[in-house]
Amino acid sequence: MRVGIGYDVHPLRAGRDLILGGVRIDHPTGLDGHSDADVLTHAVIDAVIGAAGLGDIWKDASSLDMLSSAMEAVRGAGYRVVNVDCTLIAQEPRLQPHMAAMKSKLAERVGTDQVNIKGKSPEGLGALGQMAGIAAQAVATIEEVKHSPPPGAARRPPHGVGR
Repeated sequence: MRVGIGYDVHPLRAGRDLILGGVRIDHPTGLDGHSDADVLTHAVIDAVIGAAGLGDIWKDASSLDMLSSAMEAVRGAGYRVVNVDCTLIAQEPRLQPHMAAMKSKLAERVGTDQVNIKGKSPEGLGALGQMAGIAAQAVATIEEVKHSPPPGAARRPPHGVGR
């Protein structure tokens, strides 16, 4: 088992779409940054590729497309995602009505239904509490994919069996 931690934060700006977890949310401001500035998806990407030891994310693409590419790299390195746990930190908008859609989109891309998303308010404190931006944190657990031995190969009994 391996664990990775992801984090992202972007400022809010008028005239941009607000996209979180691949879901467009009706709001007068959106997140400013590379690609669609989807802090939730960016944090998940950081967590899964960090767990696999594959470096950092890239820019200038749809965040869900970047997540798909990150998952290809993780699978190519011989891992699968066991679970992802995320926290969104925003004073507004209310995120609860969008959680199921965000979870569904992320779960589809990472390949497990074990995706959890929580919304937290900064309670008016700091830049996030003054609605200057939105942040996200994610923790991903991955495991090495067990490969079957080639046909006809000798099989070793499980540890402690037959000894």
